[in-house]
Amino acid sequence: MKKFLLKKNLVVFGLLLALAMPIAMVGTQVWAQDDEGGVAGDNFNPEGDEFGINALTDTNLGTKPLKETIADILNVLLGFLGVIAVVIILLGGFKWMTAGGEEEKVGEAKKLISAGIVGLIVILSAYAIARFVLENLQQATVAN
Repeated sequence: MKKFLLKKNLVVFGLLLALAMPIAMVGTQVWAQDDEGGVAGDNFNPEGDEFGINALTDTNLGTKPLKETIADILNVLLGFLGVIAVVIILLGGFKWMTAGGEEEKVGEAKKLISAGIVGLIVILSAYAIARFVLENLQQATVAN
């Protein structure tokens, strides 16, 4: 039983890592090599280049305030966790429906459903706290 739980935890950790990797790679820059062996973009001009592209406004990078960016990241993260909690509840319901009256399987299904409900409560509480903190932080830092 312990080997199964360890294997299951490793699979869940691997999936979460695979899903988090693209999020972690968002800020990385990749420079292509130009014809002369140098790195293209060494002489970066944020006002615009020879193609008329302004790196600060045309790419829409860095135009949002930091508080809004943090709020967006928290919303996405908590939404993703909410989806996982709902999937856990649905998995518990599926196990209960396919238990065939076996008390052990029904008990496992009840544990999954209760864990999913507790997870949803925690996620909704975290969302409410984060929203409260960010709104009060914005009100405290905005000049009247």
